[in-house]
Amino acid sequence: MKMTREEKYRLIAQAKPGELAELRHKVNRCVWRQSYHIQPPTGLLNDPNGFSYYQGEYHLFYQWFPLGTDHGMKYWYHTKSADLAAWDSAGIGIEPGGPYDSHGAYSGSAIEKDGRLYLLYTGNTRDETWNRHPYQCLAWMNESGLISKLEQPVISSVPPGYTDHFRDPKVWKSGDDYYCVFGAQREGRTGAAVLYRSKDLLHWEFKGEIKTRLPRFGYMWECPDYFELDDSGVLLFCPQGLEAAGDRFNNIYQTGYVIGKPLDPLTLEFDHGPFEELDRGFDFYAAQTMQAPDGRRLLVGWMGLPDVDYPTDANGWSGCLTLPRQLTLRDGKLIQQPVPELAKLRKAMRSAEVALNNETKRLDGFEGISYELICEVAIGDAEAVGLEFRAGGREKTVLKYDGAANQIILDRSLSGKALDEINGNIRRCRCRMAAGKLKFHLFVDASSVEIFVNDGEEVFTSRIFPDPGSTEIRLFSYDGSAEFRVLKWDI
Repeated sequence: MKMTREEKYRLIAQAKPGELAELRHKVNRCVWRQSYHIQPPTGLLNDPNGFSYYQGEYHLFYQWFPLGTDHGMKYWYHTKSADLAAWDSAGIGIEPGGPYDSHGAYSGSAIEKDGRLYLLYTGNTRDETWNRHPYQCLAWMNESGLISKLEQPVISSVPPGYTDHFRDPKVWKSGDDYYCVFGAQREGRTGAAVLYRSKDLLHWEFKGEIKTRLPRFGYMWECPDYFELDDSGVLLFCPQGLEAAGDRFNNIYQTGYVIGKPLDPLTLEFDHGPFEELDRGFDFYAAQTMQAPDGRRLLVGWMGLPDVDYPTDANGWSGCLTLPRQLTLRDGKLIQQPVPELAKLRKAMRSAEVALNNETKRLDGFEGISYELICEVAIGDAEAVGLEFRAGGREKTVLKYDGAANQIILDRSLSGKALDEINGNIRRCRCRMAAGKLKFHLFVDASSVEIFVNDGEEVFTSRIFPDPGSTEIRLFSYDGSAEFRVLKWDI
């Protein structure tokens, strides 16, 4: 049952007696709690926020509504890591409830300055008639991990020409100046990204709208992120309101990017190519990047979507974050690969080499719920090849290469507990291959899979909810022969 406004916009201190304890009990009984992904202790997790490096550690916050799985009063929850593999909880990062974030501390980003980690975020407020009034707020964390909020917002109004759907600041430094891009909606109900500039993070000047080739592309752009990679400019954003077009834009909301010449901060001209989806799976949104100390561009996303119900809702929690990925450019395309630090999670390893001819074979001893798996395939003359995982009885999740269509297909229609039909159960994309060889790299957890195809040419991120007894891994080759080499590590 959906919550009322009053129930959704409560602070933790306003929880009913015993409410949190009961919620924790429900959560802890859930068979789909993840083993190695960041997930909420209770309630709803959504956008990653404040992804950064400070005082020798990676810091990653996320949007958190602790009292249920509806989108309600949002906190920032804080996690940190020394190595990008194991993450420790650091508790609440930003608590809402002040005059400028009375109805939630919404998404934002982080940057280090003068020995502090500054957190820039959108404060959500509602008036007595429930009209939205966003403020752009600033907080900072000191070396001891104590977070304080600036009393006044640093940007207190929406620029002319835009609605109150104005949020999700992403900040970076270039030269002596700080820049910040915001997701916005024009008064004509179309999406855009706008730019601000500052010398000190406290006083911001509106520079204008980034001039893209997408003047009418959805009704709102959320979670924008701009960075430069190999002398190219990259703008990530989440356009809402796109119509599905064949195998493109099949999720309820999209996450993607455009690449072009670096953004000119004076003219705001951004000469770029077509919009490309960042992930081909069912459950990926609100990606945020950071630059690591060694110069790598790292990305984390929300493994979920707004306005989609998940089976764990009944257990008092929803949502998790993807594993960290590193980004590179290849032939004008963003390539995503799991960060190599994730190898620290590996435990027992098994390997196998299998030749199949028009058959399906179970890999004995390769069962599991939480693991990393690499499957390399020499396709031979087979019409289709692939694997079934988290399989057992009638359940299976299927990853397949269809040679006739030259497509990678992910099918979760038999993955277990049914998901919200709004996103469907089959995803396809075309595939570039070299010399008839294919590589699938999977990170499987209790209720998710992240699939990297051909070293990050394509990525499929999806939630699945199989029975705990569905642990089998099977290989198949249809209408011809293929050779498989498989490596699996328990996690």
